[in-house]
Amino acid sequence: MTAPQLAPARRPKVVLFDLFETCLQLEGLRPRFVALGRPGTDLELFFARLLHQGMALTLAGDAPPFRAIATDMLRRTSGPDLTDDQVASVLDGFRELPVHDDVRAALTLLRDAGVPAYGFTHGSAATASAALEGGGVRDLFVDVFSSEEISSFKPPRRVYDFAVQRVAGETAASGAGDAVEAARTALVAVHSWDVHGALAAGLLGGFCERLEGRVPDAVLRPHVVGPGLDDVVEGLLALPE
Repeated sequence: MTAPQLAPARRPKVVLFDLFETCLQLEGLRPRFVALGRPGTDLELFFARLLHQGMALTLAGDAPPFRAIATDMLRRTSGPDLTDDQVASVLDGFRELPVHDDVRAALTLLRDAGVPAYGFTHGSAATASAALEGGGVRDLFVDVFSSEEISSFKPPRRVYDFAVQRVAGETAASGAGDAVEAARTALVAVHSWDVHGALAAGLLGGFCERLEGRVPDAVLRPHVVGPGLDDVVEGLLALPE
């Protein structure tokens, strides 16, 4: 099989940021599991199952909303008899997740360089936006949107095509400049599979090693790799025009 043609390594005109785990700390949910009488380690299993189920349903066709899948996977992980109130006591915590320490510095670098940043998730855009607002960084994003709009989780190609078109439409509507193509749009994430999906769709890829520690051998090599989001952004901004 022929490997996908990677986008040329040129300085991005737009940067998309994954949100859950990349910008927002899931650690904020752990005390909510403990409050249910569950071990705090339920958090990692729950989120892994949530991503797995969302991706599997996407492969099968259209994926339900993030919260619907999260509800099912929470009951699978922490008990099928959880009440609706108990489920809400955990899932409502997504709106209050703390922001990672490197987020503000990364977004400030982009703002100062005149490069717009967008939050891009397959979770609820409103939920993620509320958490970013609480963390004091929402104003550094032009917009926050979700692939829930097309009933899909990442990382199929159509998700990144949608993101590029979404940003291009907003840019055109605002009169802020010419539409930006995929090759000048970067996706930054701590999930190598997310960056791989963006690369396969023709975007630039910026991989932050904070979560996984290294670039796995089985994925496409990102254009920029760094230990923190600010390091990744510095690398993207250093690419040639």
